[in-house]
Amino acid sequence: MTGHTWTLLVILAAAIAALITLINSRLRFHPFIALMVVSVGAALAAGLPAEKIAESLESGAGGILGDVGVTLAFGAMLGRLLSASGATDRIARLIVDRAGPRALPWYVTGAAFVIGIPMFFEIGLIVLLPLIFSVAQRLERTHRINGSPYVYLAAPAIGALATLHGMVAPHPGPLVAVEGLHANLGLSIAVGLVCAIPTIVVAGPVYGRWIAPRLDVRPDPELIAKFAGHEDGADRAPNQVRTGWALAAVLVPVALMLLRTVAELVCDETSQVRHVLAFTGEPVIAMLAGFLFALFALGYRSGLPAESIRASLTDSLKAVAGILLIIAGGGAFNQVLEDSGIGKAVEDAASGMHLNVIVLGWLLALLLSFSTGSATVGIVAATGILAPLAQDGGSLHTSLLVVAIGAGSIGLNYVNHAGFWLVKESFGMTLGQATKSHTAIQTIVSVCGLLMALLLSVFA
Repeated sequence: MTGHTWTLLVILAAAIAALITLINSRLRFHPFIALMVVSVGAALAAGLPAEKIAESLESGAGGILGDVGVTLAFGAMLGRLLSASGATDRIARLIVDRAGPRALPWYVTGAAFVIGIPMFFEIGLIVLLPLIFSVAQRLERTHRINGSPYVYLAAPAIGALATLHGMVAPHPGPLVAVEGLHANLGLSIAVGLVCAIPTIVVAGPVYGRWIAPRLDVRPDPELIAKFAGHEDGADRAPNQVRTGWALAAVLVPVALMLLRTVAELVCDETSQVRHVLAFTGEPVIAMLAGFLFALFALGYRSGLPAESIRASLTDSLKAVAGILLIIAGGGAFNQVLEDSGIGKAVEDAASGMHLNVIVLGWLLALLLSFSTGSATVGIVAATGILAPLAQDGGSLHTSLLVVAIGAGSIGLNYVNHAGFWLVKESFGMTLGQATKSHTAIQTIVSVCGLLMALLLSVFA
């Protein structure tokens, strides 16, 4: 490698160190501000012309928001509609109804898997808490399992939600990686689901059954009463939501995106069917279709007042504003890496060292997420660093890199992550109990996701 390449690699290392320091030091910079400051510093240090820096920041931030931001907004509104209409309660209770004690973790896994497709980890867990608490109370009264029934049921929910959140689009992290690496979206969803299923099994029901007898966990009684006190969403929507409509609302956008990939594989380029499915399978169109379906099938049909629906949708957008800003900052950082030549320097260095790109992507995302406390920062920064190394955008290898980066971003989820504290406080855990449950589950998910990606890479 040339001296200039080494200089650019040092600048990248310094930029990552500065990013971690700004977010974790006493200054406690918001990740968006930290990303923008570091982007400017890296651009200046790499010798990017001053008049070009602002252009890079604007095009990078605007480009990623154009690709991901609108899709993310529709996803947030879809999730809020599912929750407000009681649809998620219907899905969850349908899945766990009439299940025996030994089968319950598997049914909770199924509920979390379906609910986790359109929802963020934190939102999905809050939605599932009433189900987990009410079923755990039933188990506690009958004394039919060893150990804490709350951990017994929470572990599968955490495992499924974390896996989908990190590894499967249209969640924002994987979607950012898909756009940044120019991967095939439908193929990335399919590969993500293939990697997710065994990962969820190991991290959820299997680990949950092992760890539950070893943890004496009982949430605050008032919190249990608050979450387990209503039945089937009756305090939210006046009319019963049919389970079929609820499931359809969850699956519509994912099905449209997968159909697009199928059409591209089996239909001729001149086929009208292919053109139609290519249009409806675009992420923004698919999410819009899913949202409109849920708006009419779940929102208005459930009897919720129009003004209440509008207020709920507004609140859902406020909840994701911070994520959108972090994604924009990550886009700006990625563009600076490309325009300054740092990305090319990483490509040259990795080529000379013969590193496995899938392992490198996982490791970068893991370290960045752990050190900054943000899975989104881990994904967007790792994506920007590795974008020059990605193979053909439509290849299986690129989709596996998306999965590996997403899996890395959710490992070692500890005290600087919001999800850690949500689990700890919701279940009344000590710091050690939360580490043995939540942190361990997320790390198992991360490692299993990497192993599955490496296994499938044999066929790439």
